[in-house]
Amino acid sequence: MPAIRISVGQVLLGAALAFTGCGRSNSNAAPAAAPALLTSATIKDIMDSMVDPSADYLFESVAIVGDEHGITERAPHTDEEWLEVRRRAVQLLEAPNLLVMHGRTVARPEDTSKNPNIELEPPQVQALIDADRPAFVTRARALQDAATMALKAIDAKDKDALFQASDGIDQACENCHLRYWYPNDERAQAAAAARAAGK
Repeated sequence: MPAIRISVGQVLLGAALAFTGCGRSNSNAAPAAAPALLTSATIKDIMDSMVDPSADYLFESVAIVGDEHGITERAPHTDEEWLEVRRRAVQLLEAPNLLVMHGRTVARPEDTSKNPNIELEPPQVQALIDADRPAFVTRARALQDAATMALKAIDAKDKDALFQASDGIDQACENCHLRYWYPNDERAQAAAAARAAGK
């Protein structure tokens, strides 16, 4: 029986065809489904653990304080102080993404308002958010815009710009609270109207 000769080129061609065939088979496979992200923490949890502490830190880090000793300006000075302020601003920038995630509830079933004479109960807040989610997302974005301005001021180590940005953060927070947490608080509503009018 005569010997069968196989050239190197034939071997390489066969391997290439086999590899291409495998590639076609894999490309037709359905991609694996991504796991669902958890939304176990409530909006109240995120506010208590991220938004409120970070905002308070920024407000305290740059301020003009008047007391019996006169007027004192408070602002970051060292690189470490500016870095810590920046960490808090980043939390304020990203927390709204968590707040607006679908499936995120306002509070746990057992949670109640700490000041029911002024604040709505969690189910009432939830109803307001669910009735117009785009408006809720818009208010969350306003906090991100204010935090972005704060980050720019921090990166430039501009204490005056940071002071202005912190005022924007305060206003973004208050506008959201006035709509969802204490819309019936007449004093807060009047103060917000006066502030908007520049009084």
